Amino acid sequence: MTTVSSAGRVSASGAGFLDKEHTIATAGFNRWLVPPAALCIHLCIGMAYGFSVFWLPLSRAIGLTAPKACPDISLVQELFTTTCDWKVASLGWMYTLFFVLLGVSAAIWGGWLEKVGPRKAGFVAALCWAGGLVIGALGVYTHQLWLMWLGSGVIGGVGLGLGYISPVSTLVKWFPDRRGMATGMAIMGFGGGAMIGAPLADRLMNYFKTPTSVGVWETFLAMGAIYFVFMMIGAFRYRIPPAGWQPEGWTPPTKANAMISSKHVHLDNAHKTPQFWLIWWVLCLNVSAGIGVIGMASPMLQEIFAGKLIGLPNVGFNQLDAGQKAQIAAIAAGFAGLLSLFNIGGRFFWASLSDKIGRKNTYYTFFILGIALYALAPTFAAMGSKLLFVLGFGIILSMYGGGFATVPAYLADMFGTQFVGAIHGRLLTAWSTAGIIGPVVVNYIREFQLAAGVPRDQLYNTTMYILCAMLIAGLICNYLIKPVDPKWHMSDAEVAKLQDASASAAAAGPHGSYGIGFGGLDAKAALFWLFVGIPLAWGVYMTLLSAVKIL
Repeated sequence: MTTVSSAGRVSASGAGFLDKEHTIATAGFNRWLVPPAALCIHLCIGMAYGFSVFWLPLSRAIGLTAPKACPDISLVQELFTTTCDWKVASLGWMYTLFFVLLGVSAAIWGGWLEKVGPRKAGFVAALCWAGGLVIGALGVYTHQLWLMWLGSGVIGGVGLGLGYISPVSTLVKWFPDRRGMATGMAIMGFGGGAMIGAPLADRLMNYFKTPTSVGVWETFLAMGAIYFVFMMIGAFRYRIPPAGWQPEGWTPPTKANAMISSKHVHLDNAHKTPQFWLIWWVLCLNVSAGIGVIGMASPMLQEIFAGKLIGLPNVGFNQLDAGQKAQIAAIAAGFAGLLSLFNIGGRFFWASLSDKIGRKNTYYTFFILGIALYALAPTFAAMGSKLLFVLGFGIILSMYGGGFATVPAYLADMFGTQFVGAIHGRLLTAWSTAGIIGPVVVNYIREFQLAAGVPRDQLYNTTMYILCAMLIAGLICNYLIKPVDPKWHMSDAEVAKLQDASASAAAAGPHGSYGIGFGGLDAKAALFWLFVGIPLAWGVYMTLLSAVKIL
């Protein structure tokens, strides 16, 4: 039974420690403890972006000193072979599994998350992500690719989806005054996970490496244990505000904004509105353009600038010897790291800016500026300007990350906060779709151009113009987004019926802060932010260290 006192205190007799009722904040709670809890989870699952660090070691897990390749082996045979090394292309399917399962699991279990609360969802996410790494380690140890796919890819992918959306509705409710900034802080962590995880994995593999092992299965186990601890800390630090809570002294803006609704749309009806599908395409097209570049960042820089990267301006990619190609590959890895930094920074910067200029205007900026930068990329390459090229793609990747961080607030503006986590989960199927469209467009056009004899420094020109066309389509979709038709709005009675006893009691009385104000950086909050900030700062340092050679 759940009861609410006049001061907003909640008692949840009979509620389990993981249950939603047990996570309702009481007087004196600091809302600034919630974002670092979300970061604890997002910084762990964000390692999905850095999993490619395992591909080369795993591709020689059998042939430790000399490759044991089986050129004619099929993918089905490769799933079960114990005598042939795995192909990098086959290992790369893990990346597709991650993001397809992320979108699918977020869509399937988003409604369940809204019902049980972020703590239970975060707990299950930790079990799936860390447990998937353990099963993946078993797959590496026994050299069974299907088992690694099942563990890290499928089960881990479910953990990705639940972990990704677990803080969204919570943060939106804690920060009604700064929705964009709040979701930006958490989702920033997903972009930063690879910056911490990739160098950590590299060091662990070197530590565990022996004459009979490349050190990957041991690294999976170690990282699984580390991630489980961090994610559990995040899950158990989640709190949700009492129903009717708002920051002390803050009142909703009196000036009406047609693009921000004070009403709620039910989860079962959100996908029936044109607004849902227009935002779906806005996200899909923005992400498709960016994710294709992320996947080809390293070879793109190498093929376009080739000898220019090592002081040989007149030497093309095909004229470089093996040693020189190794040099530019190391420099290109720094480029990929820099793009990660822009990706992270953009999640916080653009989401925060959207609180000032509005979500629709923010996406207008993404598309218009993105079109200009993609169109200019071939010119920057022809000029031989590494600075303009890197800066241009850095801004593009900041808007890629910003699109992820801004879209939850866009959905809250359109559909209200009652079901925003679940609606966001369903919208993430756009990410799954983009994870297929983007790489296919970039990779296959490159192969077509290569087969047609196009010089390597011009391989990506046509691709850039096609990506411009995709962004133009996204711009049109964003323009068409209007406020949701009132016929889809839930009545106050319908909202109250869906809420639990505490919510109904709060809805019946005046809204207030219940002893929970704006919060601030007190000692407890400062320590929690330091706890997540130190590994993030280390990741930034390692990325800058490897990227410094580019310019």
